[in-house]
Amino acid sequence: MATTRRNVLAASLAMATLTASDSFAAPPKPLRILILGGTGFIGPHQVGYALARGHKLTLFNRGREADAWSGQVEELIGDRNTGELKALEGRTWDVCIDNPTTLPFWVRDAGRALAGRVGQYIFVSTVSVYATNDKPADETAALLPYPGADPMAETAATLAASNRGLYGPLKAVSEAEAKRRFGAATTIIRPGLITGPGDETDRFTYWPVRLAKGGEVLAPGDGADPVQFIDARDLAEWTIRMAETRTFGVFNATGLARVLLMRPMLDAVRAGIDSTATFVWVSDAFLNANQVSAWSDMPVWVPRHSDDAGFVQRDIRKALAAGLTFRPLATTAMDTLAWFRTLPDARQAKMRAGLAPDREAQLLAQWKAKA
Repeated sequence: MATTRRNVLAASLAMATLTASDSFAAPPKPLRILILGGTGFIGPHQVGYALARGHKLTLFNRGREADAWSGQVEELIGDRNTGELKALEGRTWDVCIDNPTTLPFWVRDAGRALAGRVGQYIFVSTVSVYATNDKPADETAALLPYPGADPMAETAATLAASNRGLYGPLKAVSEAEAKRRFGAATTIIRPGLITGPGDETDRFTYWPVRLAKGGEVLAPGDGADPVQFIDARDLAEWTIRMAETRTFGVFNATGLARVLLMRPMLDAVRAGIDSTATFVWVSDAFLNANQVSAWSDMPVWVPRHSDDAGFVQRDIRKALAAGLTFRPLATTAMDTLAWFRTLPDARQAKMRAGLAPDREAQLLAQWKAKA
C-alpha cells in the first residue's frame, strides 16, 4: 500500500473506532452497505463514517489494500476491468455506492450483477458532465454527448491511449446506464473539485502548502472570482446520510454553502494554517500574457469573465436541502497541510499543481517591474 493511502486509511480507521459524534440523528437501523472500491480518495472516509454510525460494510475491489480495515469490514475480491464480479452473486445489500467509475461498462456489469438485490444505487459522478460551463446552472442543464460509436467499448487502455477529453462524456453515459439499470432507486451525486486530506492532485493542496512557506504569494485576478470545491469528508459523510434517508435523484455536490470568492478563500486558508504570507494580486491579463493557466497553474481559480465561469458556480440548493453540510474551510486547510507533511520528502518536493517556486518568483518580479 502506498504511504499516502495508508495514512488516509489509518485516519479513517481511527475515526471508525469512535462513537459517531456528529450532530445528525442516528440512523433508524444499521444498513448493509456495499462500496465498489472503497480504498481511493473518498472511499476510506465513507467507510470510517459508516462504521462510526453503526452500519455493516462490504467492500468490493481488487484486494490491493490487504486487511486495510483490520477485519471491521467484509472484503470481496474481483476486477471490474475484466468483468470478474462473481463475488457479488447471490448477495443482497440495502445500498450500493459506486465511487470510482468512469467507464460505462462497469456500471452495466454492476447492474447485471446486482439487479433486484440492492435497494439504492448511489453513483458518484462529476460536474464535468455538463455540456457548457458559461453560466451558473442546476442539475437540469444539458449533459455532454459521447462523441464515439460505442461507449461500452471504452476501457482503461483506450482512455489512456487517447487525448479526446472523454472523462465528462463517459461519466454522463455512466449516469444514464445507472438510471437504466436501477431506475427510481438511483441517486447521482455530482461533486465539483474534491479537496482535503488524501488528495493526490494538489489542486487545492497547493494553497495551504504555499502559504505555509510564507513570503509574498502570487494570487490570481482581483480576488473577486467565485470558487467552488468540497472537502472529501463532507462529500463522503453526506453520501452515507443520503443512503440512510433513502434520498434519490440527481444532486450537484460542491460548495461552500454560500458564494465564496478567491480572496476570502485564501484568507481562510491563511488563517487556518496560521500563516504570515502576504498576497500579491496579479491581473488576469498579465497571467494570460505569461501563459499562466487558470485551474492548473493557479489551482481552484476560474476567472469570472471566462467561458468556463459556470464550472465553479453550480447551483447546489438541491443538495443543501438534502442535508449537505460543510466543515470550516480553515479546518480543511489545516488538515490538508498536516496530511501533506506526512508524505515522503520527494513527493512534497514536487507539487502536482500550481507554480514552481522559481516560476512564481519570476512572475512576481515581472509584475512589480511593470507596476
